[in-house]
Amino acid sequence: MRRKKKSAGEAFPPKTSKNILTTITAAGEKAGSRVGELLGAGRSAQQEKGWNRAKLLVSIVNRSDEKKLKEILDDCSVSISYLFEGMGTAHSAVLDYFGIGETEKRILLSLFPESDEEIVMREIRAKMALYLVGRGISFTVPLSGISQTVAEGIAGAATNKTTDGRKKMTSQDRKYNLIIASVAANFVDTAMEAAREAGAAGGTIVRARTMQNAKAEQFIGISLMREQEILMILARKENTMPIMNALSERVGAKTQAGGVIFSVPVDRTAGISVTEEEELVRSAEKGDRSEDTK
Repeated sequence: MRRKKKSAGEAFPPKTSKNILTTITAAGEKAGSRVGELLGAGRSAQQEKGWNRAKLLVSIVNRSDEKKLKEILDDCSVSISYLFEGMGTAHSAVLDYFGIGETEKRILLSLFPESDEEIVMREIRAKMALYLVGRGISFTVPLSGISQTVAEGIAGAATNKTTDGRKKMTSQDRKYNLIIASVAANFVDTAMEAAREAGAAGGTIVRARTMQNAKAEQFIGISLMREQEILMILARKENTMPIMNALSERVGAKTQAGGVIFSVPVDRTAGISVTEEEELVRSAEKGDRSEDTK
């Protein structure tokens, strides 16, 4: 018997309507899930491959090593570097994070693309042998801002490179901080003594002077001496506050030294010790193998 066709106005039976609705709902959920996966993959890719930013490399080396360091930077990357003089504070055979041996030190501040950070640090470790006593140290510091012209120029030097978001340092990953204490001239020895008693191994001194700080002094309630000495100490994260507290007590703002003390985070390092250098090399090799297996 021939079935009668349904007219356009006739409804499907309840059971058939329910099946169609279930099918449409399932298809919608599947499509939505797929869209979510694609969006999630897009976000993940964005997080893993980020834009190139500028990074600051701080290097404290012997005078004989400054040219070699700049050559490494020029071979591996493009950098804007500034050079000034400092003095080492070490007076014993203890491994000094900022170099033992030569009293005179060269301090280089170099701006370079973040995408080159890993290879630059690897080359410094391999060619500078900073882990040897008295050779110095290099470390990178994150920037919160930089002039647009410089940022675009540095990024333009590495147009085909991107940063791997999975390798970006976080506060949980960082092991060190750079402590900076600016004290009145002739008080830096007192500052270094206090820091050593709190666990610091050594530091580097830079002579400086204050510049028309009258307005800030009114709010702080102290008068800063014009002739200053800046003490820089690399400290493990867990030792940072004890060292800063010791400095504040002995040479802080309320003392004759009129010290101003602060710290900044440190990302990657080269020249801490032989053991840590070996650990960093093993970690880098493990990361390279992981990338090869993908």
